[in-house]
Amino acid sequence: MEAEKRTFLEQKAKEIRVLTIDEVGYLGVGHIGGAMSVVDILTVLYYSKMNVDPKNPKMETRDKLVVSKGHSGPALYAVLADKGFFPKEWLHTLNHGGTNLPSHCDMNRTPGIDFTTGSLGQGSSAAMGIALADKMKGNDVNTYLIIGDGESQEGQIWEAAMFGAHYKLGNLIAFTDYNKMQIDGETADVMGIDDITTKWNGFGWHVQRIDGHNVVEIERAITNAQQVTERPSMIVCDTIKGKGFAPGEGKVGSHSMAFTYETAKEAIALLQGEK
Repeated sequence: MEAEKRTFLEQKAKEIRVLTIDEVGYLGVGHIGGAMSVVDILTVLYYSKMNVDPKNPKMETRDKLVVSKGHSGPALYAVLADKGFFPKEWLHTLNHGGTNLPSHCDMNRTPGIDFTTGSLGQGSSAAMGIALADKMKGNDVNTYLIIGDGESQEGQIWEAAMFGAHYKLGNLIAFTDYNKMQIDGETADVMGIDDITTKWNGFGWHVQRIDGHNVVEIERAITNAQQVTERPSMIVCDTIKGKGFAPGEGKVGSHSMAFTYETAKEAIALLQGEK
């Protein structure tokens, strides 16, 4: 990756983090931890890899994204607003009555959302169906899927894993947001899932493990996965819950966290190097 592109993606990721903190902080409570940990993945996808059109969000030949860990919606909303799918002013309506930006991703309310998610594990099955449909239609597009490590304790994740391998869904590229925390504590304490790479390999997937906050590694892993056409790919991303939000970074309590708008402004200033 050229230095100029790396600088652009890193700066864009910081901008998306700022928008996400402001968005959740304006409401005063939200899933800041799991949203912040996927920002770098979303940034590489939407600003480097995915073929999407904000003016035509239902374009048949678009790449699709299913964020199965639907509580990461605030980060995805920030990206979609920045890309022009809807006005940035909408971000301050997050989870308010009548909003188009509910707490979890909703394809019926939000332009650019490809599938409604939040019920853990179900997004994985939806992504398999979307990828299979595009394969049957002969569409030269990719379906991307983001799941959580806590979510990976759901049996439906592994049913979907079998499905993807059986139908040779080489057009499906998934990410595990491996921040090692979930709502009830450390993932390893609630129900350990290591060695996660061995598990996905055992289900017949092409597997890579990377630093989920390194845009160079993320882009390289996606490029590698795009070369694998006879089986789906899983990119296990080692991440930090709440990455970039100082009051919640690396803390279990950031899964759903209440904080004032003033705290949000202070965190943004710290992130931008102003404090």
